[in-house]
Amino acid sequence: MTIRTVRPDRATHFHRLHCLKKLDAVVVDMQDPKSGLKGSEQKLNITTIPHVIAEAQAFGTMLVAYGYIYALQNHKKLVMCNDSSLYRFQTPYFWPTQKWVADDTDYAIYLAKRNIRKKGMLEPYEQAHYNRLHKWLFHKWDFIVMQATEQYKAGRERKKPDRVVFDCQERAYWIVNKPPRRTHSALDIGPDHLIDPNTDEKITFDQYRRMNMFYQQAIMRSKVKSSVSLGALVKYITTYKNHDPFLAPCHPSNPWQTDNDSYWSLNMRRVDVPTKMRVERWSFSLFELLTDLRGRDDFKIFLKKEFSGENLAFWEAAEELKWGTAASMTTKAETIFKTFLAPGAPRWINIDGRTMGLTVKGLDHPHRYVLEAAQTHVFLLMKKDTFFRYLKSPVYKDIQKKALNPEPHNFSQAQLEQNAQNRSSGIHPIILWKQEEEEKAKAAAASAPVDVKAMMSKIDRKK
Repeated sequence: MTIRTVRPDRATHFHRLHCLKKLDAVVVDMQDPKSGLKGSEQKLNITTIPHVIAEAQAFGTMLVAYGYIYALQNHKKLVMCNDSSLYRFQTPYFWPTQKWVADDTDYAIYLAKRNIRKKGMLEPYEQAHYNRLHKWLFHKWDFIVMQATEQYKAGRERKKPDRVVFDCQERAYWIVNKPPRRTHSALDIGPDHLIDPNTDEKITFDQYRRMNMFYQQAIMRSKVKSSVSLGALVKYITTYKNHDPFLAPCHPSNPWQTDNDSYWSLNMRRVDVPTKMRVERWSFSLFELLTDLRGRDDFKIFLKKEFSGENLAFWEAAEELKWGTAASMTTKAETIFKTFLAPGAPRWINIDGRTMGLTVKGLDHPHRYVLEAAQTHVFLLMKKDTFFRYLKSPVYKDIQKKALNPEPHNFSQAQLEQNAQNRSSGIHPIILWKQEEEEKAKAAAASAPVDVKAMMSKIDRKK
C-alpha cells in the first residue's frame, strides 16, 4: 500500500465523517481488552491470526460495510453473516475517517503485487479491474510494476503472521473501496457535502431578516392534520408500490442487470400495444396519463369520438410554447390565441372571464408561461369530467384487454455474470428520440390535406 505524505485537497464529506468519528470511538471501545469483545487466536490455513472475534453485536453489518471489521474467509461479502464466520478488526490506518483517497494508481499497484504473489491467478473481478487499469494506465505501467515488485520484496522480509495479517487488511480495504461488480458500497455517496457541523455558523442580518419572513409566512400558512397527511402518504405508497422499481421487479427483467432490452422495447414512448402495468398507471391521475405519450394518444382517440379534443389540443400547444425556442415564442403565442382563445376561433375553448383577462393581458408581452393560468384551468376541467369518463369508456377497456403481461425472465447467477462480461453499448436515447420525432413528422405529413393544384403543377413540370 503506497503511503501518501500529502493528502489531496478535495472536498470533505463532513456529514458522513461526523457520524463515522462517533463510530470510531465505539470500535475503539469494542477493542478494549477488559470491557470490549473477547478475541482469541485462530489458525488460518497454517498461520495463527491473533485477536479474532466471532460476533460483532447488532450493527456488525454496518461495521463490515464501512471496513471497520473484515471476514477472514468470505471476504467478498460486505455483510455480517449469521453463522460461525470469523472476523477481525481493521487497523485504524485503513478506517474511512483517515480520508485516504482510493486512487486508481494505488489500486493498480496492489493488483500488480497480488498478481505477482498469486502467480497470475487473480479472482475474476480482480482480473477485470487489472485489465481495465492496465489499459487505462498503460503510460506508467512500468512504474506500477516496479512499485509492486518493491512492495512484494519488502513484504517477504516480514514474519509470516504479520505478512498474512497485513495482506488481509489491505485486501479488506480494497474490497470496501473497489468492490466487485454489482456489490453495493457503503462509501458511495452523491454530491459533496460542504457543511461542517463542528463549526459555528455566523448568521448575517440579512439572513435573520429572511428567516423572520419565512417564519411569519409559515405561521399564516394553513395546516393539515398529521393523520390526514399520513393517510395520503399511505394511499400514495399503496398505489405506486408495484410501479416503483426499487420496491418491485421490472418485468420481464431489469435491463441494467440482465443486458436484455425487452423491457425497453415493450415500453417505448409510442409502442403499439403497451403493457398492463403501463395501462394501469394511466388510471392513477390525469397527469400520469398525459405524461405518457402512448396514453395521451389513446386519450386523443377517446376525445375524438366525444368531439371534445380542443381542450387537450390547447394543453399540448401551451406545453409546446413552454418548452419551445425563444425565437418562435411570439409567433406560437399568436397562433394559439387565434386558434383557441380569440372570438370565433376554429377550436375555441371555454374558460372563465378572469382567466381570459389575465391571458389576454399577458399576450401583450408573451413569454413561456403566459398561458399557465389558462392551461391549469383547462387541465382541471379535463381532470373533473373528461378523465373519469375516459376510464369508463370502451376505449380504455379495450386497451386494457389488449395490454401485454410479459413473463419474467429467470436468469441464473452464471448467466448474469456472463451477460455482465459480454455487455455491449446500447442505442443512445437521443437517437431513439430522433427516430420517434421523424416517424411523428412523417405521420403528420401523411395525414395533412393534399394540395391538388400543387401536385398537378409538379406533374406538369416533370413532363
